[in-house]
Amino acid sequence: MARAVAKKLKSLGETGPKDPLAKFLAADGLSTFASRPAESRGRLHKEGPSKTRGDFERDRDRIIHSSAFRRLKFKTQVFVYHEGDHYRTRLSHSIEVAQVARSLARLLKVDEDLAETCALAHDLGHTPFAHVGEDALAECMKPYGGFDHNDQTLRVVTKLEKKYPNFDGLNLTWESLEGLCKHNGPLYKTGQKKPKLEITLAELSKQMDLLLGTYASVEAQAAGIADDIAYNSHDLDDGLQAGMFTLADVEQVEWVGAIVHAKKKAYPGIAPYTLAQETIRDVMGTYIMDVLAESKKRIAALNPKTADDVRAAKDMVVGMSDAMRKKDRALRDFLWANFYRHHQVSRVRRKVFSVVQDLFEVFMEHKRCLPPEYLKQVQSVPKGWDEKTWQARTVADYIASMTDRLAVLEHKDLFDAYQVVR
Repeated sequence: MARAVAKKLKSLGETGPKDPLAKFLAADGLSTFASRPAESRGRLHKEGPSKTRGDFERDRDRIIHSSAFRRLKFKTQVFVYHEGDHYRTRLSHSIEVAQVARSLARLLKVDEDLAETCALAHDLGHTPFAHVGEDALAECMKPYGGFDHNDQTLRVVTKLEKKYPNFDGLNLTWESLEGLCKHNGPLYKTGQKKPKLEITLAELSKQMDLLLGTYASVEAQAAGIADDIAYNSHDLDDGLQAGMFTLADVEQVEWVGAIVHAKKKAYPGIAPYTLAQETIRDVMGTYIMDVLAESKKRIAALNPKTADDVRAAKDMVVGMSDAMRKKDRALRDFLWANFYRHHQVSRVRRKVFSVVQDLFEVFMEHKRCLPPEYLKQVQSVPKGWDEKTWQARTVADYIASMTDRLAVLEHKDLFDAYQVVR
């Protein structure tokens, strides 16, 4: 089965006479609708070209070398950091998303570096404690403009990273920023009322037109769907390893159950762990094969000549077929019932929700408890900002930057009466 998946993927990726992408192939080996660094709309702050790298490669490297990217190592997906060394973190998740995004980009003959950049950067703004931490921080920030991890990612790459003398942030290309804003589609469609934008995006939109009413590039769309594919596949793996459900339970999901049965038939007496890994590989392969076939079909129907033709489309060009979406929904429903709402996860959720709220409250009441660099930020209120709102935004910056481990240690340091001296 695994060999068959590999063979099928290879055939889908080949651009032969029967391949619907063959007619789009340009002289440089990429599709005509691919994003090209030489055609980039540029950066917010002008820089000279690199002697050794294209602009999208440069963006990718800036993400990898950022402090926010390194911190993803100790920000977890579902489990808190101390619960085990083998569960996914935001870092390992981002790497897995990048791997799927690059594969899709390669097979669709578009720019792999841009797809990888969008994938590696997409979670930079995530809080500690996965989505629970974000829910808690969003609750705290309601009176102060709210909090959203996607907008915080933009804040990280445009403001909070301080690595260059001439500008704040990483000064990514227009195409990379577009991918971070619109990888799940336009923020509004033609004829619709423009929504109120999150704070960082609103500020950025005054400096750079990101065409928020259009779709993103094929590369960004590949990164967006790669996130869904990786998320479902590795949560299946983590849930099995944690013992929250078994392969027998997973067989309730009909299409995954069919893969399990096929593996048992192909490998009589296969060890349970190996069976699980074989199953997850084919689950991921099933997603990728479907997305590739469906995307080729959509691209052929659209007949785009340029990257802007993809942006102007009426729908995403990278996506799952209707049949695969039903399968995806069935797997997601299973994971919600058996993993995300498992009593062990719920118990930890209650604790870490309180940790984030406690930290927010103490830093709002006692700003001098903040580290020096954040206290300095609080004291430098920008023009047009209310002092209390700016303090809250700074506190959110600090909490969102925390790893699970730092959040727990900060809470202990501030609230444990016996933790007087470290």
